[in-house]
Amino acid sequence: MGRLRGLSTTVVAVTALGLLVAESAKPARGQAAVEVKLVKAGEGWQLLRGDQPYFIKGAGGSGSLERLRDAGGNSVRTWGADDLEPLLDEAQRLGLTVAVGIWLGQERQGFDYSNADQVAQQYERVRQTILRYRDHPAVLLWGLGNEVEGHEKGDNAAIWSALNNLAALAQKLDPKHPTMTVLAEIGGDRVKNVHRLCPDVDIVGINSYAGGPSIPKRYREAGGTKPYLLTEFGPPGTWEVGKTPWGGLLEPTSGEKAESYRRTYELAVTNQPLCLGSYAFTWGSKQEATATWFGMLLPDGSKLAAADAMTELWSGKPPANRCPRIVSLKLDGPDQLDPGTTVKATLEANDPEGDPLEVKWVLQADVAAYQLGGDSEQAPPAFPGAIAESDKRGATVRLPNDPGGYRLFVYVRDDHGGAATASVPLLVKGEVKPSAGLAARLPLIIYDEPGRPTPPYIPSGWMGNTQAIRMDESCKTTPHSGQACLRFDYTTPGEWGGVVWQSPADDWGDRPGGWDLTGAKRLVFWARGEKGGEVVTFQFGLLGRDKRYFDTAGAKLENLSLTTEWREYSMDLSGKDLSRLKTGFAWLVAGQGAPVTLYLDDIGFE
Repeated sequence: MGRLRGLSTTVVAVTALGLLVAESAKPARGQAAVEVKLVKAGEGWQLLRGDQPYFIKGAGGSGSLERLRDAGGNSVRTWGADDLEPLLDEAQRLGLTVAVGIWLGQERQGFDYSNADQVAQQYERVRQTILRYRDHPAVLLWGLGNEVEGHEKGDNAAIWSALNNLAALAQKLDPKHPTMTVLAEIGGDRVKNVHRLCPDVDIVGINSYAGGPSIPKRYREAGGTKPYLLTEFGPPGTWEVGKTPWGGLLEPTSGEKAESYRRTYELAVTNQPLCLGSYAFTWGSKQEATATWFGMLLPDGSKLAAADAMTELWSGKPPANRCPRIVSLKLDGPDQLDPGTTVKATLEANDPEGDPLEVKWVLQADVAAYQLGGDSEQAPPAFPGAIAESDKRGATVRLPNDPGGYRLFVYVRDDHGGAATASVPLLVKGEVKPSAGLAARLPLIIYDEPGRPTPPYIPSGWMGNTQAIRMDESCKTTPHSGQACLRFDYTTPGEWGGVVWQSPADDWGDRPGGWDLTGAKRLVFWARGEKGGEVVTFQFGLLGRDKRYFDTAGAKLENLSLTTEWREYSMDLSGKDLSRLKTGFAWLVAGQGAPVTLYLDDIGFE
């Protein structure tokens, strides 16, 4: 945990870039911001939008906004604000609002709230975002960060101080829209600290899954008096369910998940004086732990029972045609089998209206380890040839020869756009080899501009004399391209230091992760020095086979002497096994008798 230093003296006046952003943010002809206010209402709070009561019936996700409106929803939440104009315009056309999320750095991804430079750069980025969008009539509120306070006690005062500074900035630049920050549940000191350290945060956003129904009681008991929004809710999280003996998650059926949505909404949102509404998670589909765990829609647009439940809760009436229901999905025999053997599964499903049903069976590898934090995941490989026989009542599956966890999915669809899902975990017995990384789409950009919500690699592996390392991810000093570049300062004349880009963050080979970069031809980056003559080593693939999850390849450009002009460098990847690269890039310097400053830009695999 660190200390926040000198923010008030580090943040400077409006830059030329900020002026350009402000100019581009002028509303289109005939459009103007709609004022949103918080007012006391008895023992609680109420939102007024355009002086009219406004209760949020929303969802977060990338599904059709038109379908969200037709289901009775009135708002959508984002986690980031990159290129938001099309979404805002579409929402405005449909009569919806947008809770504009502005992504803030997280400690688990390498952001240091005791680093005044990082904090100041983030402050400036938030300022520019607010200036850019504040006059759009679809803007409802500013969501400053998502689960920034971390997953422990939530007691880092530097984080809360930075959040409050950003909320005060938002109120100064845009007094027409309230501010919110979103917490990862409400355990530890989160509620206490957001109240005592963040007076300029108007609304507390809460992400809660299995604990959703008890939020009103627990929030008040923790001292909560600010209005709250349930900003993510849905089925129990992957961290909140039972597991098989080998660690496979027991996933609820889509119908069971729908009941979780309904129960949370009825107990934590409806008729709660402090609650301003909610955003269900997620309006769309997402690969997270499994292909179907979180999602109210399937990738083809088919709606699931959660969408039906929320349609009824939002609109007050059930949908015209309801989704199919899976009563049970069972294995006829053990769930741990020898390689290459067969297993039978039986299905019981029906449709409320008696619609004809189609059934699809899919066998996929299960993820090697379930991650927290909601980061982007690639879908594990599927095995279409494994489904030997199948019909509407069951399937016979021939398991792969490779040991490890697998998951059998069933998808049931009616002829009205409705669907149901269920899955069951399986284990092929035997010694499991370390898995490949996630399949990367080339080119894979490590850095070109700051502010990516989910970069593939995180500069979290600080080595050597880490106290002497300073990082500026948004340096405006003559970048190679775009608006910014990376600047690193090694501030001492002796010892050594360096930074490694890792996947996942803060991992040195003990956890699954990394990327499968098969097909990449070279690693390319641009670099220069402050004075010229700086000697730097660049490399990737630092994890050897002594680690459980090692890098399958590596290369090094040793002791390069940088010039003051930008120069392109590359590492040839021909003939290398790129199936799992967990450390995608690194730089190292040894003491050179004086501090070292280097600049990097446009880093990526191509």
